[in-house]
Amino acid sequence: MQEILGQPKAIESLTSAITSGRVHHAWIFSGPKGVGKFTTAKWFAKKLLSAEDSQIENHPDLHIIQKELALFSQDKDLRTKKLTNIPLDLLRERMIGGQVGSKHYQAAAYLTPVLGNGKIFIIDEAELLDETAQNSILKTLEEPPAQTYIILVTSQPQRLLPTIRSRCQHARFGTLNEQEMSQWLDQANLSTNQSQRKWIEHFSDGSPGIAQLASENEFYNWQITLNPMLGELDDGRYPSQMGQTLAELVETFAKSWVDKHDNASKDAANKDGVRHLLNLLAAHSRKRLGECADRSDDCEYWLNVIDLLRNAEQQLYSNVNIKLLLENLVAQWASQTVTTC
Repeated sequence: MQEILGQPKAIESLTSAITSGRVHHAWIFSGPKGVGKFTTAKWFAKKLLSAEDSQIENHPDLHIIQKELALFSQDKDLRTKKLTNIPLDLLRERMIGGQVGSKHYQAAAYLTPVLGNGKIFIIDEAELLDETAQNSILKTLEEPPAQTYIILVTSQPQRLLPTIRSRCQHARFGTLNEQEMSQWLDQANLSTNQSQRKWIEHFSDGSPGIAQLASENEFYNWQITLNPMLGELDDGRYPSQMGQTLAELVETFAKSWVDKHDNASKDAANKDGVRHLLNLLAAHSRKRLGECADRSDDCEYWLNVIDLLRNAEQQLYSNVNIKLLLENLVAQWASQTVTTC
């Protein structure tokens, strides 16, 4: 519990379920990225399995399903797939059973618990389950064996099918407040100076996971690089090199990510890089919106910019050319009515 900060409602709901002895068999843990959903899922599993801290990481009745598990599949085709989603075959291997290549797997969800206290299945980034994979676990969600619990951890619950959502209890997680983020940063002991820490605290917007990512990937330097161009936009001018610069930052991020992670998808890494950049630009826009809150015309300008950023993120889910997406974003931003605040 010491690792979980700022989630009193979610923790209260889960603790109440455990105390009452009436724990629902299927849960959705939803909320922004990096706020403690997965950490809480492991804590919940530890309580349900009556396990010690030292046992939970290697507990035989705790099954954590992440897309990266495909790398350890016995099936060559599954091992060599790019890690863009959670494949149905991975679910067959690890949870629901079925044929994968030449081998048939028993349904782990229906096997007898090794230690007798039940079984827990945590599916991380559950939004990466495609429609076929989601439909495949419906029966398990509807008719699970006794003492078998399934936790879907997601930052995008809207991507889960309504039939999935209707069968699950929902624990909602939020961002940390300023005091809680400061406490987390003190504990994390990131390698940052005072200016970098202050920037990361603002950029992360209450998400320890995003703060960690920003530190590891030097997003502060992205801000320093983009500041002159953002200044041009603020002055109503078009920064002609900004689209190219954004694309280069994404390319550098994606290459570094792929180099560090086996079978990582370059396309997925590119999209992650764009999302991080859009978050950076959104943080700048929210700050400017706050500074102009007493001017209705300026408020409208920055709200329009935020809408542009939101639309750009939505376009990532289509087969759009990332460089063109970013260049178009800059052009549309520059075409907005100039703010004067």
